[in-house]
Amino acid sequence: MKKINKVVIPAAGFGTRFLPQTKAMPKEMLPVVDKPVIQYVVEEAINSHVENIIIVTGANKRAIEDHFDGPSEDLIKNLLAGKKEHLLREIERISTMANFIYIRQKGPYGNGTPVLTAEPAIEDEPFAVLWGDEFIYSKPPRLQQMIKVHEKMGGIVISGVKIENKEDLKRYGIADLTHVEKNVYKINKIVEKPEPHEAPSNVATHGGYILPPEIFSALKRIKPGKGGEIWLVDAINLLKKEGVPVYAVVIENGKYFDTGNKFEYLKTVIEFALEHKEINGEFRRFLKSLKI
Repeated sequence: MKKINKVVIPAAGFGTRFLPQTKAMPKEMLPVVDKPVIQYVVEEAINSHVENIIIVTGANKRAIEDHFDGPSEDLIKNLLAGKKEHLLREIERISTMANFIYIRQKGPYGNGTPVLTAEPAIEDEPFAVLWGDEFIYSKPPRLQQMIKVHEKMGGIVISGVKIENKEDLKRYGIADLTHVEKNVYKINKIVEKPEPHEAPSNVATHGGYILPPEIFSALKRIKPGKGGEIWLVDAINLLKKEGVPVYAVVIENGKYFDTGNKFEYLKTVIEFALEHKEINGEFRRFLKSLKI
């Protein structure tokens, strides 16, 4: 079993749900207190001992590259003059914590397209995919939990999250599952955005994937699906039909943050602000003072 050495982070979407904010700024760069969303995703990979990060970008995404680049000379001088060496160390850490590769997305719409775009950087090895506008915060990290299952089971591994509110099931791909062991399940099929009474379980499978290199051939062979788009799940289902097992790992000690959604994004900012060591007390007092 080859070790997982690379993570693909698709970050080419338009972010239309956040317009006009995202007209010139990538949605992946929306701040959660003092770090952009995509940095939380990259740090999950680093904390899972994967340091080769392939970010698939599109138009108006240069800010992502700039963020993970080293500080400019002017910024260094400014921070040193202001005796803010701690901020300089943090910025330098960001630029050196991983090996970054940037690829411009090309091809039709669909969440399978950025994965296929990354093929030249992957070669013949399994790899992970984490979306750039959402993340699961867990201990141990989600990707580390997934890698552990992949090392034992092989095949395709998808992160799973239990959806507590039944009405929310229609927002996700919900899996029909067979229990294997502990928090690991074999996926029989994935039903995209089912009506709550038709959902086969309460486990949404999305957000994190470990895929074999055969996924590229599958993506090239499938036809456009819903909305005329290339869907990653269609390629996964094709490999499943051809005998590749597909597993779901219900992430332990984890919470899903859908920062691509306005309401969920604001909830994420508030939750992280309440835990931030510099502002948590003052922010908590502010919230309690509001007459809502």
